[in-house]
Amino acid sequence: MQLNLLHQPTPALLSSGFPDRMVLLDCETTGGKAIYHRIIEIGLIVIENGKVIERWQTFIDPKVPVPSFIQKLTGISPGMVNGAPEFCDIAEVLLSKLKGRTLVAHNARFDYSFLKNEFERAGIGYNAKPLCSVKFSRNLYPQFKRHGLSQIIQRFSLSIENRHRALDDAEMIYQFFQKSSGLFSDDEIAATCKVLLKRATLPILLDAKDVEKLPSSAGVYYFYDEKGALLYIGKSVNIRNRVLSHFSSDHKNPKDLQMSTKIAQVDFEQTPSDFGAQVRESNQIKALAPLYNRRLRKVKKLFQYRSTKDSNGYLRLTIETVETADTDVEEQFGLFRSPRQAAQQMEKLADQYFLCHKLLGLEGARNAQQACFRSQLKKCFGACHGAESASSYNDRMGAALKNYQIKLWPYAGPILLEERDPQCPDQVAFHVIDRWRYIAKLPIFEDIYDLGYQLLDQGNSPSTLGNNVIDLAKDDDRFDLDIYFILVRFMVNQKNIKMNTLKIWPLLDLSNVT
Repeated sequence: MQLNLLHQPTPALLSSGFPDRMVLLDCETTGGKAIYHRIIEIGLIVIENGKVIERWQTFIDPKVPVPSFIQKLTGISPGMVNGAPEFCDIAEVLLSKLKGRTLVAHNARFDYSFLKNEFERAGIGYNAKPLCSVKFSRNLYPQFKRHGLSQIIQRFSLSIENRHRALDDAEMIYQFFQKSSGLFSDDEIAATCKVLLKRATLPILLDAKDVEKLPSSAGVYYFYDEKGALLYIGKSVNIRNRVLSHFSSDHKNPKDLQMSTKIAQVDFEQTPSDFGAQVRESNQIKALAPLYNRRLRKVKKLFQYRSTKDSNGYLRLTIETVETADTDVEEQFGLFRSPRQAAQQMEKLADQYFLCHKLLGLEGARNAQQACFRSQLKKCFGACHGAESASSYNDRMGAALKNYQIKLWPYAGPILLEERDPQCPDQVAFHVIDRWRYIAKLPIFEDIYDLGYQLLDQGNSPSTLGNNVIDLAKDDDRFDLDIYFILVRFMVNQKNIKMNTLKIWPLLDLSNVT
């Protein structure tokens, strides 16, 4: 049944279902990112027991330029804020009005994030559980598709003089609450407020049921918008806690704050452990390219350092291309996505270990015996012109490259890695890996035969569980730098394998059997 929104009487007091003490607040700002942009106007209405007891407004000098599009949107010119009090000047007064009262705002996550950041800059801690009037509208008026302040003003034929001005917009929230007080019972409004305050940190478009279904176990999670477009992929050892952390701390993260306004659905995939979660996250980000993830791509061409001794016995480094990860050459170090990334890391190593830019190929020299520029700054000990012995310099070079040695594949051939959740043995997955190349994820170990492998020890085999489809990598995509680093983290020694409750089963590649 459609509600008659226009012909209901408007009560003098707000419903007793609303919190007894509220502040209806709106901020105008220099932009949309709370961690960077600043408040230029605050307007608020203080409500106690359903009655307005105060209206308050102030301009704030942001000490940064007000962008032209903000001036056009709000009508706030530089002359209106220049010379106005700074936020720190009004912080205590504002805090006294907010203290002990429920903060209410339209899209409360936005206003609350700006308040919290401005208070932090002023050296004042401020925490609240805001009541969002957008969520209030969605909850009580589900027959309407849009719930922005402009739509609510139009829906109720509210009268406003200065749209996008702080006190005027706060007044619209008040009039909206007045209209709702005449349309719904005190119990209905109280129940709605109770639910929203309990779940105040959830994004506006997200149904709380989506969060309630999330498990407290390892896996990958997916954020989607209203149209089903993929926004973000993440992983965690506790999916539920990690998802909630996006919403509880987004006032400090511009990406999370922007993303939270669009999240309408959360989905997930469980994995037996953090190992499977890391592998799945990396592969899915590359395959699906979510809007808010850092762009990852599989690279066919990698770069590395090669060390050689010159005629004087000093180790020199060069950056060279590798088509695949050759783990048998001891003089190769590191794997990088580009020559630029390799050179940048080389510069960091030079700073940390006082290495010579000439010997690293980072500085050219007209004269082979000429000292490098860094030796004049005492950042090179003179290997470039013979002032430091080759053995001394080479020791430091060895220390610098120690953590960049490409890890030798510690097995005779391919392996089956068993990943099982120790708390839930039914959660199991099998991963086929060969020379740091990720071949496939299998639900049951017998699927190895379809891939051309068999267990090396036929008298022993893992128990079979699972019913998912095979996740198989393409032949030309099997070496992946990000996956290599994940595998190294988990598999460099038996201690790591045991700590992560992984188990290794050696495989025989039947294609190599004659």
